[in-house]
Amino acid sequence: MTELLDSTERPEGFTYPRGLVRLVELGLLDLDPWWIMRGAEIRLRFAGMRQRYPQRKRVPFARRQDNDDVACFDLDRGTVAIVHDFASSGWEGRAEFADFRAWLHQAVDDLLAFE
Repeated sequence: MTELLDSTERPEGFTYPRGLVRLVELGLLDLDPWWIMRGAEIRLRFAGMRQRYPQRKRVPFARRQDNDDVACFDLDRGTVAIVHDFASSGWEGRAEFADFRAWLHQAVDDLLAFE
């Protein structure tokens, strides 16, 4: 799956949830206002977030088109974190979901409400 981070790029032991892999396989990537990142975009964001927030272990996978919010797998907490990227460290947290499925439900709600 070259569109997402491959096993040599991901943190050790991390695998993508099947639900995200399935969305990418089906090409369901634009859930306005959320966009599933892939290719060079996900690699650039992953590297940038590691520099901006070196104390955090997060793997980004989606971004909002209308602000700097990024959905990430938070490896320390085992959740999905919404991070306001480029905010000062310690102030970047916006929301948290128990897992990818919970985030996806919210993303679909956002899609239905977004204009």
